[in-house]
Amino acid sequence: MDQENYSMVTEFHFSDFPQFENGGLLFFIPLFFMYVFIIVGNFMIFFAVRLDTHLHNPMYNFISVFSFLEIWYTTVTIPKMLSNLLSEQKTISFIGCLLQMYFFHSLGVTEGLVLTVMAIDRYVAICNPLRYALIMTPQLCSQLSIGSCIFGFLVLLPEIVWISTLPFCGPNQIHQLFCDFEPVLNLACTDTSMIIIEDVIHAISILTSVSIITLSYLRIITVILRIPSGESRQKAFSTCAAHITIFLLFFGSVGLMYLRFSVTFPPLLDKAIALMFAVLAPFFNPIIYSLRNKDMKDAIKKILCSQKLLNVSRS
Repeated sequence: MDQENYSMVTEFHFSDFPQFENGGLLFFIPLFFMYVFIIVGNFMIFFAVRLDTHLHNPMYNFISVFSFLEIWYTTVTIPKMLSNLLSEQKTISFIGCLLQMYFFHSLGVTEGLVLTVMAIDRYVAICNPLRYALIMTPQLCSQLSIGSCIFGFLVLLPEIVWISTLPFCGPNQIHQLFCDFEPVLNLACTDTSMIIIEDVIHAISILTSVSIITLSYLRIITVILRIPSGESRQKAFSTCAAHITIFLLFFGSVGLMYLRFSVTFPPLLDKAIALMFAVLAPFFNPIIYSLRNKDMKDAIKKILCSQKLLNVSRS
């Protein structure tokens, strides 16, 4: 078929959302409350770190950056999911789909880099404590945070630009909860085997981050086990427990989504993994970093108490 005879697709249709009359409301309500919790919880963590001087150190700085990224990471996909549950159309424009893919994956890559930097920070703090202040300076922390964002948003550009040049002539049914590389590329009316190169690059970057974090924590655990004081060991473990949990949630879902190679999952399981990747992992971030951290809880209480006092004084 000549490209001139193509009827080019200008929008895509999400075909796997239930109709509002047939149970869409049952999905909309929990997803809406989870999204509100993610936004409020991560904003609380972000502002607690920024406003409380006791939390002005590299570890909490990276936590606040990660929480800030989580807000936008979920905002790229969840509001569209919510509107699809209510709408009869359930469509997204071609440009909108490209933008959703770009920002979702760019923010995801940036989060992976920040988690890697956090592991390195904990490694230096526990394995080389006497030089920690000299190594992890505020300037270096800022450079690492900004560098993670710049790299995360640049590395996906070539792939998105390439996808934007592909012809899409129908069908236009996306069998996923949001625009993602594989479901969209399956709709292209041309050979997309070149995506294998990008898949290999993504796999290498994911496995590199996982390897760095794993090796860092193996070394950290070895050092902690040598600490003679039980109380000191428990304190050292507690500072790393939250990060390890987030690491397992984040990279566990990433691995299931993008390191399958030739393995295929049933459609229902495929969407459950996507939901865990896009919603559930971010949902647990505020819980893990606030409920399991005394300093964070104290900082959040200060913000809430100061807000109450402000409201009382105004009334």
